[in-house]
Amino acid sequence: MKVNVLFFGVTRDLTGFPQEQVELPEGENLDGLWRRLETRFPRLGSIADSLLMAVNQDIAKRSTPLHDGDEVAFLPPVSGGAGEDFFRITRDAIPVCELARQLRASEDGAVVVFEGVVRNHSRGRATLHLEYEAYEPMAIRKLEEIGREAKRKFAIDRIGMIHRLGRLEIGETSVAIVVTAEHRGAAFAACQYAIDRLKQVVPIWKKEFFADGAVWAEGEGQTRILVESRE
Repeated sequence: MKVNVLFFGVTRDLTGFPQEQVELPEGENLDGLWRRLETRFPRLGSIADSLLMAVNQDIAKRSTPLHDGDEVAFLPPVSGGAGEDFFRITRDAIPVCELARQLRASEDGAVVVFEGVVRNHSRGRATLHLEYEAYEPMAIRKLEEIGREAKRKFAIDRIGMIHRLGRLEIGETSVAIVVTAEHRGAAFAACQYAIDRLKQVVPIWKKEFFADGAVWAEGEGQTRILVESRE
C-alpha cells in the first residue's frame, strides 16, 4: 500500500522535502512508518518526543493502523515553543498532555486543562460505552467561535478545544479544553465558559449504551430518548 507523507517546519528541513509517497506493507501502523523514516533520516530522532502525528487530518496515536491512500502529517511545535489555538475533531485518543505542553509559552503563569471522561454510570444505570457523532464542519466552526468569545471575555493567551467521535470506552477522554494565561483566575474562568458553551451550541451528539438498551442524550437536563432495546 502507499501513503502520502507530509513534512512541516523542521521535519521538512531534516528530510529535505515537503512530502513524499511511501510504500508500506499491508497492516503497517503509524509507528512502523515513523521507524522507517527515522532509519532513513536519523536526525528525526532528535525531535521525536515533541512531534504530533496526524492521519487524514486527525491527531493519531503511533499504534494507529494505516491504509492505502492515507495522508500522514508530522507536526512539530511552532517556533518559540508555544502552539497556536486549535479547534479539532478526532476519532483517535486525545493526547491531552502533549497538546497542553505545545500550547503553553514562557509568559504563561497558568495552564488549565479540562478533560471530559466516559464514566461507568448514568442516572442510576451502568454504562457500557458511548458513541459520539457530529455535524463536523459546523462543529469545528462553533468551536472556533467559542474560542474567539473566550479570548474576548477573559485575559487568556491561548485556547485549544478538541472533541472525539466514534465509540469510546469507560475511562477514555471524550473532550479536552486547554487554556493558557498569565494568571490562573482567567484560565479557570475561560475553561469553564468554554465547556459550558460547547455543551450548548456545538452540534455533537452522545449515545449511551446500557445492558438493556441505548439512548441519545439530547442535552444537559433534557429528555433522553430510547432508540434501541434488547430483551
